[in-house]
Amino acid sequence: MNTLSEWSSVVPAIGLGIPAVLALAALASPRRALLASGVAWGLALLFTAGLALLGGAWPGSAAQLGVQLDVVTCVMLLLVSTLGVVIVRYSRTYLAGEPGLERYQRWLLLTLSAVTALIVTNNLAVMILSWTATSLALHQLLTFYSDRAAALVAAHKKFLVSRLAELCLLACIGLVLRDVGSLDLSEIATFATAHPELTPSLHLAAVLVVLAVALKSAQLPFHGWLTQVMEAPTPVSALLHAGVVNIGGLVLIRLSPWMAQAEYARLLLVIIGMVSAVVAALVMTTRVSVKVALAWSTCAQLGFMLVQCGLGLWHLALLHLVAHSLYKAHAFLSAGSAVDGWRLQNLTARPLPSTPARLYLGGLLAAGLAIVAGTTSRSLFAASPAEALGLAVLALVFGLSLSPWWARRSPAWIAAAAARMFGIGLLYGGWHWAAAQLLPTPPTAPSALAWTVVGAGFVGLFVVKAILELNPEGRMARVFYPWLYGGLFLDERFTRLTFRIWPPRLATSEKPSLPVPVAKTMEVAT
Repeated sequence: MNTLSEWSSVVPAIGLGIPAVLALAALASPRRALLASGVAWGLALLFTAGLALLGGAWPGSAAQLGVQLDVVTCVMLLLVSTLGVVIVRYSRTYLAGEPGLERYQRWLLLTLSAVTALIVTNNLAVMILSWTATSLALHQLLTFYSDRAAALVAAHKKFLVSRLAELCLLACIGLVLRDVGSLDLSEIATFATAHPELTPSLHLAAVLVVLAVALKSAQLPFHGWLTQVMEAPTPVSALLHAGVVNIGGLVLIRLSPWMAQAEYARLLLVIIGMVSAVVAALVMTTRVSVKVALAWSTCAQLGFMLVQCGLGLWHLALLHLVAHSLYKAHAFLSAGSAVDGWRLQNLTARPLPSTPARLYLGGLLAAGLAIVAGTTSRSLFAASPAEALGLAVLALVFGLSLSPWWARRSPAWIAAAAARMFGIGLLYGGWHWAAAQLLPTPPTAPSALAWTVVGAGFVGLFVVKAILELNPEGRMARVFYPWLYGGLFLDERFTRLTFRIWPPRLATSEKPSLPVPVAKTMEVAT
């Protein structure tokens, strides 16, 4: 048997071995968590090397075993296994001496095992079961300190939201099985490619997937649990924000051949993601707590990831997922040194305050950049009106994102930094080009309405932030700030609803209540 044939039969088995190793270690010897995570990391490297040797080919044994062999699998396995090793090692020091350490390690390994099973599977039902198992195992980690009422309430809300999402996914399975006749992801992709006009049932199933992803990705108004799980150990927060909560983006990427044909579902993705990204970004500016600010940042970043999927930019969504996971893992595991970083920042020269003229000029330059990008794409590259609108919106977003940055600097500093900005832009574009080459994505028809929603959302975010920054004591700021500080009070209403429908089990001495600052702000706003 030649080397290629040998790898064709071994590589799928390696993919299945990664979740198996983690699950067996969790059930048999959770004290060997670091060793098990290290073995899983080594298997992920071997899996990637094997797929590279196969040249991306899909061997028949992989289809028989139900394993997905592609670039997404390799990237996600390397990401999850690397984060797993780091978080397991960090946990050993962070929770040293805790009486429930062995129980913690068991559920941590089971969570990692479920995530890796979700990554390698080629079956929609197995993917949903793995996602459910991930949620249930994570629930045990979030309630590690069972005597903390705030942790129990947050985990209870997440439990209810996740079960509602799984009901949507179960209905989706029935609709897909009826129309496609199979739950294999490869078969679903083949069917969607062969039938550009989806049936009403598949359109409804796609909408159900979007709703499930929004529920599990902590999008408004079901976001409260994500910002309130800080009572859990810090390694759990890192695992949640760097890995588990990003699964929705991975599921959408896996289903991209189907989603590319479901224009209504993608438009819903853009609307949900854009609203969550804008509101969460504004609320984050009112937070003082490092971890809570990071949680709101996660909500905003996930919203932006859903927007990318809704626009059909699947390779950018994967790049965003990897970058966000690495950033959030580092941010949470190094949260204890945030005070030192703040002190160092205050010892250096502070940037100049923003002025109305500079911000207005930044907005005009961004608008000019958008016009140039749109007209150039139409005249030189014969782009369609929707494609030209998309490029114009991207240019507008890029320009607006730089406006507050350079508005705080002197003209001399801006001139000196122009070369560095150009280099960063080339690097950014290079990463996007590389992601597009590594991940061939299905052609997705651009939607003018979706691009308009994105452009309006970022313009609105820029305007509101400019108002709050330029006149923090003004009338508009006094109107906006209480509502932003309270997160529009969406979670308070959702919490009351969940308490009426299914109240959490708490000790009799523990009575959950709203945080005092939020409660006071709510009184002022009402």
